[in-house]
Amino acid sequence: MTATKELHQAGQSIWIDDITRSMLDSGRLAKMIAEFSVTGLTSNPTIFEKAIGSGSDYDAAAEALVRKGLSDEELFFELALDDLRRAADLFRPIYDRTSGVDGWVSLEVSPLLAYDADATIAEAKRLYAKADRPNLFIKIPGTHEGLPAIEAATFAGVPVNVTLLFTTGDYLAAAEAYVRGLERRVAAGLDANVRSVASVFISRWDRAIVEDVPDAIKNRLGIAIGQSAYRAYRELIASDRWQRLENAGARPQRLLFASTSSKDKRATDTLYIDKLAAPNTVNTMPEDTLRAFADHGTASDLLAANGGDCDAIFAAHADAGVDVEALGRKLQADGAKAFVASWRDLLASIASKTKALA
Repeated sequence: MTATKELHQAGQSIWIDDITRSMLDSGRLAKMIAEFSVTGLTSNPTIFEKAIGSGSDYDAAAEALVRKGLSDEELFFELALDDLRRAADLFRPIYDRTSGVDGWVSLEVSPLLAYDADATIAEAKRLYAKADRPNLFIKIPGTHEGLPAIEAATFAGVPVNVTLLFTTGDYLAAAEAYVRGLERRVAAGLDANVRSVASVFISRWDRAIVEDVPDAIKNRLGIAIGQSAYRAYRELIASDRWQRLENAGARPQRLLFASTSSKDKRATDTLYIDKLAAPNTVNTMPEDTLRAFADHGTASDLLAANGGDCDAIFAAHADAGVDVEALGRKLQADGAKAFVASWRDLLASIASKTKALA
């Protein structure tokens, strides 16, 4: 049995953090679903910039859209939605079989809206309606300004993948926004079954400080963040408040571990898959990491509901001079800036391509 199959049977969903038209046209995504137990997919502006900006896979479709007079941003969403609809259809049997627990794809709103709640809400509703697929998440950043948009989108019945979460506090704030949205639906007599995931970023923690801490705790902070978030997740879904929502038909906002490719050559390439196995959660990973884990990964030990040794790891980092909360704030701010930079690169790449096609 492959390591991916074992992880799937342990209850953790394996999602691929990538999408290209060639993955769809060649049948590679379908093969990963069949062979590696992949049950979902995530995307972001950087992924699409690489996919659309290089090669000629999108040229014919882009040329047809150019003739319609679409803006660069409008053209991007048309191309992205074409890909994601096809991917959503591939995952639809999984979505149906699991009653909506799994089988999802994700599309991000423009990161230029990360600090504009009203615009984010409007765009989330528009893109979800335009996609016309029940198993498509709209990704909304879990920034302070994004929290009202998460609540409002949930209340409106839009499934949300909350992105750019770093600390346990970030996760809890996103979960609170989701719960409030569901509570408003219940109070209004609406269906409480609106799905969501909360994406906590892992590897960027260690990349930021790995050269500044003792060898004994190198590449340990990201895992501790995952352990801490998992503890908070388990406590939340065991709470009376959540049980009341579940009795009304709600289903948990699943914890998702993102940015799980190892960035340090001294660490194993499957580190953040091996160490973050946990039932009823998701781990989304690039294709190289997926294939490495299928080949030589091990996920024999599941995360402890009590957080394991995360508090000791946090204390050790504090002793080494790392202010974890301050670092988390910086990582989220830097992440938002990086998404904006990737978005601008994406639009510039599309502009260059459309100019050449025209």
